[in-house]
Amino acid sequence: MGYSSPADGGHPFEQSATANTRLAVSGVAVRYPQGHVVPTHHHSSGHLIYSDRGLLRVEAETGQWLVPPTSAVWLRPNVPHRLVVPVALQAHGIFVSEHLCASFPPTDCVMQVSRLARELIMKLSSLDAATPPSRRAQLLGELLIEELRTPLPMPFHLPWPADASMRDICERLIGDPGNQATTADWANELAVSGKTFQRRFMKSTGVTFGKWRQRVRLMSSLAPLMQGVPITQGALDS
Repeated sequence: MGYSSPADGGHPFEQSATANTRLAVSGVAVRYPQGHVVPTHHHSSGHLIYSDRGLLRVEAETGQWLVPPTSAVWLRPNVPHRLVVPVALQAHGIFVSEHLCASFPPTDCVMQVSRLARELIMKLSSLDAATPPSRRAQLLGELLIEELRTPLPMPFHLPWPADASMRDICERLIGDPGNQATTADWANELAVSGKTFQRRFMKSTGVTFGKWRQRVRLMSSLAPLMQGVPITQGALDS
């Protein structure tokens, strides 16, 4: 089986150890406890990251994504990234040979996962790496690529600013999504006008500060809901 856990001692989503590298599209599943952090790493192939339950945060230089069971993160080959696990879950990593990556988006992004795509991901990540690749396994991978060929955009992307001062503010808001500081407050802290702050934030992230903060609060509210916390309590805590 392609299943492992951090306690196994292997590198997370280690393709050569647990996935069938003889397949153009292969998979592995890893169980992570709450609070686990997978250090920054990368893969030579394209990488689709999916969690069938719970929430998984994927962080890369190109942005941060929160992954609920309705979506997956697509990363191009050799993109450094790390995983943060706010809720205990089982994550599935799908590896796509570089020559097939043209079928996927040209940028790192979140992709919608249909019921069919979910089942295909689950099946591919459960294949025994020691078993010779079969025609069926090959077809499963081909069908998954076809199913994901025209992904729908999902609102779980946090563009990450290159500007150091903007990045510091973003990190603080992720740590405290309920922070009530206004745009004027942040601008005063940086000794700039409100218009200058908004312009710098937009240039660094591609979205307004207000929209970025709304996404942080939305993402932070999902984790307690997945743990069974009543929606009203989750709203009060966020």
